[in-house]
Amino acid sequence: MDFEAEIEKLKTELNAVILAHYYQESEIQDVADFVGDSLALAQQAEKTKADVIVFCGVHFMAETAKILNPGKLVLLPDLDAGCSLSDRCPPGPFKAFKDKHPDHFVVTYVNSSAAVKALSDVIVTSSNAVKIVARIPADKKILFAPDQHLGRYVMKQTGRDMVLWPGACMVHEIFSEKRLVQLKVEHPDADVIAHPECEAPVLAHADFIGSTKQLLEYTQTSPKQKFIVVTEAGIIHQMQQKSPGKTFVPAPPDNGCACNECPHMRLNTMEKLYRCMKNKTPRLELSPPLREAAYAPLKRMLEWS
Repeated sequence: MDFEAEIEKLKTELNAVILAHYYQESEIQDVADFVGDSLALAQQAEKTKADVIVFCGVHFMAETAKILNPGKLVLLPDLDAGCSLSDRCPPGPFKAFKDKHPDHFVVTYVNSSAAVKALSDVIVTSSNAVKIVARIPADKKILFAPDQHLGRYVMKQTGRDMVLWPGACMVHEIFSEKRLVQLKVEHPDADVIAHPECEAPVLAHADFIGSTKQLLEYTQTSPKQKFIVVTEAGIIHQMQQKSPGKTFVPAPPDNGCACNECPHMRLNTMEKLYRCMKNKTPRLELSPPLREAAYAPLKRMLEWS
């Protein structure tokens, strides 16, 4: 079956929009109507005129689309496409953690469940976390969750002290500093670009730190011709498309692999994308009370961005 052609037909029949994260496999990125990072995808979900949103990403991203579009059908090719960072911050323990800091303003990374978002004051992404934390009044104490490495990076950039939930992304926390240093020796002419979810020893070697979108833009505007990319390798497809004459070297994790891929993101395939559109399932559903509670901090993020 020509999945690409069939998906295009279904898009027209359903009046559907396909949103895909940079970490999806290249074939899905190529068939998507919009490819972006978490902030850009949330912004696209908020303003879409489509009747059906097909979200090629992970579960929390589809939840975000549903929070912003309660009346629309939101489809996810694989309902099991979760997120290790989100899974490491269950709503029950997080509420208990929050209750221990009752006077803190709760800043929550978008890589979290709707239930955790509902316990928050504002949501952030790696693109806007520094900007949003910087605008919180100086007399406000801050609790940041769930990624401790992003939290430490934001603290360093803003000078704000924050209480951190001890979470991390399984993809970004296993980059090997030793292997990165070896790559720098092998490619002395390359800039190291890294996502702020990486551990501090890895970030210390970076020439530029930013969200997936910011990393992509940096490779387009930098005069450098070679880059060591310290984030999920799916972004390299967009980098190669935008800068075909440049070289991109994926940084290896500390597990013997040549590059670092998110197993949850890779659960989505072209066949699953076709079948979810054909059968209009799996659907992302949220109870109205949960959706409404999670909407307020998410809307605040979009306004502050």
